[in-house]
Amino acid sequence: MKSKQQVFINYFQEKAPIQVLNAAISLDAYVPINLTEDSSMFSELSTASSEEFEQQIQYYLNTYNGNVAFGGYLEKRTIYSRRALFQESGRPSRCIHIGLDLWTIEDTPVLAVADGVVHSFKNNLGTGNYGPTIILQHQIGNLNFFTLYGHLSLRSIQQLRTGMRFRKGERIGSIGISAVNGDYAPHLHFQVMLDVQKFDGDYPGVCSEEDKLHFMLNCPDPNILLKLPN
Repeated sequence: MKSKQQVFINYFQEKAPIQVLNAAISLDAYVPINLTEDSSMFSELSTASSEEFEQQIQYYLNTYNGNVAFGGYLEKRTIYSRRALFQESGRPSRCIHIGLDLWTIEDTPVLAVADGVVHSFKNNLGTGNYGPTIILQHQIGNLNFFTLYGHLSLRSIQQLRTGMRFRKGERIGSIGISAVNGDYAPHLHFQVMLDVQKFDGDYPGVCSEEDKLHFMLNCPDPNILLKLPN
């Protein structure tokens, strides 16, 4: 019997690319970015402050004639060592990113990637956290899965209610500013979960190396849906 992850992959791998940001942004305007410590790109970026990081992301996009810089699935990032949120007492530090980040300008529309309902939403407060977050639940035939949209604007969750329905491609919110998104440069954290477990309006977006396999099995590569060019 195929695993749920394999069913998910088989269903979407032959489908057309799905947009999660403003549909007017061409796929040609997406450029890959690598934030691992050994990346030459990382050495040119400073994440010491959200303002400086935002300026450097924009410089990077201008250099490569892009509108969105994307990447991060299963990247090992040392930037989390500066955030207390990822250093838990008695536990290995969390440094493996298990979603896909899409770095672009604030207020960029965020779209539902499939028909679904609002499973939960929450403003996850604190430096390094998601800020406003929406989780949608999707049912396609026998395939049930969840998508998480983090680092949104506050107004993205102000009129929501659990069970609210969204159609594929419908706007569900917009990208937030650093003051509300956990003190990051504006971006969307997009993640797929096959099982959301008992989480409500939240789900880990970064895990330890020790837990990497568990999260890989539950959180397939979001680019299976988006098909952005690497």
